[in-house]
Amino acid sequence: MEAFEQHYSPKQLAQLWGWSVNTIRRLFRHEPGVIEIERPEQMHKRRYTTLKIPASVALIVHQRLTVKARRGSKNIQAKSHAK
Repeated sequence: MEAFEQHYSPKQLAQLWGWSVNTIRRLFRHEPGVIEIERPEQMHKRRYTTLKIPASVALIVHQRLTVKARRGSKNIQAKSHAK
């Protein structure tokens, strides 16, 4: 991961991947390498965390999710052939 590589906001990744912003935020919230900038709760404002997701971290998470999806489809195929 490099300091000057492209970083995505959750909204940008949500648009690219076709998922909701909340799903992206949950996926990347505690992912190593993601930049989290937190604004503490103030008198009339709620706490808010800004996430910036490096392209390399997005790629790692995408590959991890793709592998899980492939394994799940193989299990489904194996069960249907066993019948």
